[in-house]
Amino acid sequence: MDAILLQTLNGLDKGSAYALIALGLTLIFGTLGVVNFAHGALFMIGAFCAVTLSRIFSWSYTVIDETKTDFLGNPLKVDVPYVQAWFGDEMGAAIIDWSVPLAILFAIPIMIFIGYAMERGLIKHFYKRPHADQILVTFGLAIVLQEVVKYYFGANPIPTPAPDAFKGSFDFGAFLGMEPNAIIYPYWRMVYFMFAGIIIAGVFAFLQFTTFGMVVRAGMADRETVGLLGINIDRRFTIMFGIAAAVAGLAGVMYTPINSPNYHMGMDFLVLSFVVVVVGGMGSLPGAVLAGFMLGILESFASMNAIKSLIPGIDQIIIYLVAIVILLTRPRGLMGRKGVMED
Repeated sequence: MDAILLQTLNGLDKGSAYALIALGLTLIFGTLGVVNFAHGALFMIGAFCAVTLSRIFSWSYTVIDETKTDFLGNPLKVDVPYVQAWFGDEMGAAIIDWSVPLAILFAIPIMIFIGYAMERGLIKHFYKRPHADQILVTFGLAIVLQEVVKYYFGANPIPTPAPDAFKGSFDFGAFLGMEPNAIIYPYWRMVYFMFAGIIIAGVFAFLQFTTFGMVVRAGMADRETVGLLGINIDRRFTIMFGIAAAVAGLAGVMYTPINSPNYHMGMDFLVLSFVVVVVGGMGSLPGAVLAGFMLGILESFASMNAIKSLIPGIDQIIIYLVAIVILLTRPRGLMGRKGVMED
């Protein structure tokens, strides 16, 4: 029972990342009909927004501290971060400590701008081109963005810690009345799961209960008819591309304490996220979220030693095996629209 609960928690953690990235991918495909292989790069850029803000907060200047001396009795030179000089030691230290959550505010306008620039500058020219062309051009863009990040930040992972308040682990065993320390789970992974739930709920609420969202959903169903009503649906779809980029970026921001950012992390999630989208159903937002959590949990259980001892390497291929089975029996995916991926 302990192992089952722990693996379920691990699966929800992985599934949160898959669901967020797949949600953005599905928004783009459902609105614009574009297969965006640069979406993983947006996840990576979001993570490096957190790295950048952390470095900005750590900018410092050197002062001589008369209260501290070296072994010869000479005053020591001390680096003082600018934020501590501006806001005081206590507030400045808190700002530095909470750099990852604060990076959410930093990343949102950046990611929306990048998404807007991508759509207006490149992707709009490929709307009526075959999906193969869209894949090639967006995959090439992803490689370019990846190399740019590698040039400025280096090839090595960059540790970006969570705030001190969320370091450590929660004792689920004691909480559930079981043996203490039987189930220990990191606080930040719980935060990430709750954050993913808030973002997913926010996107669905935006599409379901706002006039803008209703028009977008109508455009996804019948773009031409909405255009004939005098609504500039293209401009709304461009905004949705920016929102999808922001969702991917925020997923990356909050993932940095879990997995230290590196230049190829977007590619690591990209293929799996496309599998999630196809399994859930191309263009289906609920399907993307459902498949993300389902495949995350399956991957987590497949990584158990007892399972791997029976079927070596199953943890590496379980998602693809499930995808094959589902697509053979239901080509449009779990919740895909009829006719999509069935020709």
